[in-house]
Amino acid sequence: MRHILSFIRREIVFCIAALCAIASSFFVPPSRAYISYIDWDTLFILFALMSVIAALRDCGVFDRMAYVLCGHIHKSRILCAVLILLSFFTSMFITNDVALLTFVPFSLAILGTSTNGTVVLLTVVLETIAANTGSMLTPLGNPQNLFLFSKMNVSIGKFMSMIILYSSVSFVLLALSVRLIPDMHLTVSGTAEQKEFSSQKEEHKTHHIKLPHAVQEIIYALLFILCLTSVLRIVPKWIAAAAVFTVLLFLNRKVLKTVDYMLLLTFAAFFIFTGNIAAIPSIKDFLETAVSGHEFAVSVLCSQVISNVPATLLLFPFAKDTQSLLAGVNVGGLGTLVASLASLISFKLYSGAAKKISLPSGGKYMAVFTAMNIVFLAILAGLFFFSRWLA
Repeated sequence: MRHILSFIRREIVFCIAALCAIASSFFVPPSRAYISYIDWDTLFILFALMSVIAALRDCGVFDRMAYVLCGHIHKSRILCAVLILLSFFTSMFITNDVALLTFVPFSLAILGTSTNGTVVLLTVVLETIAANTGSMLTPLGNPQNLFLFSKMNVSIGKFMSMIILYSSVSFVLLALSVRLIPDMHLTVSGTAEQKEFSSQKEEHKTHHIKLPHAVQEIIYALLFILCLTSVLRIVPKWIAAAAVFTVLLFLNRKVLKTVDYMLLLTFAAFFIFTGNIAAIPSIKDFLETAVSGHEFAVSVLCSQVISNVPATLLLFPFAKDTQSLLAGVNVGGLGTLVASLASLISFKLYSGAAKKISLPSGGKYMAVFTAMNIVFLAILAGLFFFSRWLA
């Protein structure tokens, strides 16, 4: 029983999605139609991207980039600004989850014993906001964008033009927020914390076929380019997924075990749930009435409770204004801790570090995180309604 409860706490979103799918099956009995509900292209490309980015991360590509950019900075505010901007810009290409998995541990390692707890807390909070707002801009930035881009049938330029205003304003707000971080002298280059962090990363590297790191990185980079061509609808998504799976199966099988398969199952469960809901006329009509014309507000509110990825899958079939839905689920990633599942990554990493080094409590982190997220959310939501009023 303890293991079951632990699994539910750890995978609460999947459990909710699975329960919704099971409950809806009592009204729409399982049939071959269930297979057609699932957007296989989204699952294929999501798997391919998660796998190849995990492989690049396992090679230490992102860590080395952080070391090169931050290794010789000796002022806390400048260093934190660089880390926050790295989270913002890299999230556009490696997803908000991976950006946080890369830069939050790096930040904790080099700031944890070199500065005071306030610097660390503010940096991790702003890195989280940066990853969630930077990832808005591209289809690769987060799962909901990947899904919506595949459904909206627009060019990547058009897609980015729909969301660039919110991402740009977020960048300005982040730049202003950096002034809140205390400025103090620190020594980063060659610290014991960096070395310990590097050694921890090396311990996790096991490859089934021994190749020079440079060769591995080139192969993974080529796979990433293949994924990009698939996102741009040049190469079929199943081909990208098959190529990534085959290469990693022989080159670095361990990476395949680190893929977030629960996210893929969550997508599948929500696809079945929304497909069943759409097959029930009375519920379909109600949701269409509730969502149509209110896509932004409804998606923001739903995201605060069930997070923005499930909110996207739930609301898309009933949304007529997909541009407002796109803005809503991205802006809706701000606010509560569960609004974006990527935010939970930062919280878990910070909480774990707080038990080992002297940092403000998880409760204080939650208070600061919520307050800053609400400010960002209020400004971006106000921007949406003001732009619509001008139009």
